Amino acid sequence: MNTTAIAGFRRGVLDTLPILIGVMPFGVAFGIVGLTVGLTPLETVLMSLLVFAGAAQFISATMLGMGMADFSLIVFTTLLINLRHLLMGASLAPHLARLPLARQALLAFGMVDETYAITIDRVARHGYSESHQLGANTAAYLAWFLSTLAGVLLGEYIPDPLAWGLDFAMPATFLAMLIPRLDSRTSLAVCLAAAVVAVAAALSLPGKWYIILAALAATIVGGLLEPSPEKEAKA
Repeated sequence: MNTTAIAGFRRGVLDTLPILIGVMPFGVAFGIVGLTVGLTPLETVLMSLLVFAGAAQFISATMLGMGMADFSLIVFTTLLINLRHLLMGASLAPHLARLPLARQALLAFGMVDETYAITIDRVARHGYSESHQLGANTAAYLAWFLSTLAGVLLGEYIPDPLAWGLDFAMPATFLAMLIPRLDSRTSLAVCLAAAVVAVAAALSLPGKWYIILAALAATIVGGLLEPSPEKEAKA
């Protein structure tokens, strides 16, 4: 890794640190929940190391705790929850496609909502940096692992983490990331459309479909309102 790559990696880590304040309580909560539903400490920590997908882990652990033995259904549920990653991956694909397949796979594995937000913000301001994304991914991955481990160790002292409001840490983090980016009519309209669709779908549909529908609504509204390159050139 050359000097430029090391600087990019370090910048990615530093940019991610503020977000980790909201991620770590969520990881602690998962460590406690894993034990609560009957997973062993090793199984709980391994799930964070091998899956690295917060919401999907919570639901998968709950399904395992209920005695569900059909792993295909658990995998399918995880796929549905994480369908939004297709949209996130599509926006980074033009940059990742130039890299070797092994590096694409490594960066794709570490792409979660938080690291995607950090990476896409870096792309908008300074262009894409592979080392910056790797730094963001590494910081989030280690934080998720360590906070899960802390949750496992604290499990016997906090039997019901949701009663402490730890599950609100993640939405609060996303709101803190979102609000500074609402700096135009288009971004406000996209946010409002996604919020309305998400609330309506959450109240009327089972499961996590509100995530997918809100993402689709935001994409459609953003595509309709975003001016085309031709109009921008004439402006």
